Amino acid sequence: MLTPIAIAADHGGFELKQALIEALDARGYQTHDFGTKTNDPVDYPDYIRDVCRAVSKSWHGILICGTGIGMSIAANRFHGIRAALCHDTETARLSRQHNNANVLCLGGRVLTAEQAIEIVTVWLTTEFSGEERHQRRLDKIE
Repeated sequence: MLTPIAIAADHGGFELKQALIEALDARGYQTHDFGTKTNDPVDYPDYIRDVCRAVSKSWHGILICGTGIGMSIAANRFHGIRAALCHDTETARLSRQHNNANVLCLGGRVLTAEQAIEIVTVWLTTEFSGEERHQRRLDKIE
């Protein structure tokens, strides 16, 4: 069974969120949309808490704002969250392999839907390496 995915966006990421949900659902993932439900202006911090709570239950999380920067800054304030802002498949792969990222942050105004789908696919299918040097660094963060 595929890990459930909690996903949320502000108005800057709304269109990309909708495209990702459609693509992920078509691939058999169980997505849970925590908002926003329109492209009307909203405050991105209002959508992070529910995604981070879901991730604490061993879900994956995806957060999208205009650039992904605000979402990543805010999400990393939550205990146990390792949110990574990724703009390509290489950073997505490394965020999982080396950093065991559990939240992926994306920029709705800097990525096309096709780019984002590729990034998400790599991120979801890459496992943490578990290498001692990477785990040691994560332990220091905690």
